Amino acid sequence: MAKYKLKTHKGAQKRIGMTGSGKLTKRKGHQSHLKRRKPKDVKRLYGDEMPLSPADRRRVQRMLPYGS
Repeated sequence: MAKYKLKTHKGAQKRIGMTGSGKLTKRKGHQSHLKRRKPKDVKRLYGDEMPLSPADRRRVQRMLPYGS
């Protein structure tokens, strides 16, 4: 039996999602406020989640040792 458990980073857990195939996704930025001055085509894209870049994937996987 293992002695130590790895801790999940709670901030990353709230912001990062995981697909069924194991890919990490995140919400796009710039969507919390000041929407009135943004064009419709930009606001239309806000609902989508985007995959996490390969550069960030390794660091985030260490923050989420048991998935998200």
